[in-house]
Amino acid sequence: MTRLFLSIIVTVIGSLFLIGLGLDKLVASQENVTEIPLETAIYQQMLEGLSQELAHTPAPDVADKFTQLAEHFQLELSLDKTQDVALPLALSSQLTQVGGLILASDQQPYLLRQIPNHDDYLLRLQLPNLVDEEHQQSVILTAILYLGVCGILILWLIPLARRLFILTNAAARIGKGELNVRVNLNRLSYIYPLEASFNQMAAQIEKLMADNKLLARSLSHDIRTPMSCLRFGVEAALDTSNIEKKNTYLQRMEAELTRMEDMTSAFLSYASMERQGVNLRIQKANINQFIDNVSQHFQSLAAQHNIVLSTELLEHEAQIEMDQHWLHRAIQNLVSNAVQYANSRVLISIKRDGKGMLIKVEDDGKGIEENKLDVVFDPFVKLDVDRSREQGHFGLGLAICAKVVDWHNGSIKAQKSVALGGAAFVIYLPCTH
Repeated sequence: MTRLFLSIIVTVIGSLFLIGLGLDKLVASQENVTEIPLETAIYQQMLEGLSQELAHTPAPDVADKFTQLAEHFQLELSLDKTQDVALPLALSSQLTQVGGLILASDQQPYLLRQIPNHDDYLLRLQLPNLVDEEHQQSVILTAILYLGVCGILILWLIPLARRLFILTNAAARIGKGELNVRVNLNRLSYIYPLEASFNQMAAQIEKLMADNKLLARSLSHDIRTPMSCLRFGVEAALDTSNIEKKNTYLQRMEAELTRMEDMTSAFLSYASMERQGVNLRIQKANINQFIDNVSQHFQSLAAQHNIVLSTELLEHEAQIEMDQHWLHRAIQNLVSNAVQYANSRVLISIKRDGKGMLIKVEDDGKGIEENKLDVVFDPFVKLDVDRSREQGHFGLGLAICAKVVDWHNGSIKAQKSVALGGAAFVIYLPCTH
């Protein structure tokens, strides 16, 4: 949301600056051509005449003469001491100009004129409150400023409102069951991170729902066989009076129940993996040491199958952020499969790839058919018919690998091993340095 906040700040400040700059130029251009109003010019002439009249009056009689003029002309006149009026030097020089200096107080404007030949006196003439054009102009300019800012904000809000409408509409469609709906991303959008997160969330929801449907379908399909066997065993056990046969049927039923328990446990474990992915314990770990530990863990299994398990590690140490438990489990599945299918050799190798690491597990077995490389990571997919569910193989190992790698923001793919000729599984993981 940082982009949204920054765009709001830039829009408001930028609009205030641009509109204010335009209004300043407008006012400046008007001030350059502004003429003194006629009423003010008349009062300036009157003030000039009065000041000239007082200029010819002896200094001791200035105050009396001023009183007579003020009563005669019935004007709001006052006589001030020059020393009592504090003005900047630039304005003080204008006190001697014809017509005097126009100033304004809190109540109304007035004219100041220094009396010729009497520099100690200032003649002040209050101007009547005529139509305050400057006030009207300031109101208009203020209105223009606020309307301009509002207009720019509305222009800024239009694309935001449009993107929010698209996002809301997409959320509503997903709520109705259209799980494949996505928002078309636009990098210029104010809420690009929110839209990207929404698409990621929608993809996760779609995948979770697909996995749950596949899980339910597979479980309902695979549980029928042991259920039928159990029903047959119960009926056979009830029909026979032979204790040995009855015990045989019961033992078979117990075996079927065990397989059902294992199957249900495996399916439920896979279904709960999404919840496990939220609670990862990501820590920095040495990738060489991590892979070496995995290799040492499987050396005994490899020896049982007469397989040579070797590793090719990095020349220089490197750190990767990972959940060691889950990543160990993912690579464990790959190595276990490689040992099961290899003829004589399994190789685990690591190498740098740009800003990440490639972890490759390959064997010299028969490999994977080209048209099945893309489906091996789907749940409940079994490429080897000889490895049955009765033996505890449910087609979830590679699906778990794919999930774990995805949790680490990486990728996994299956391909033909160039070095050994069998299958190769390649994991890409980003590294810290």
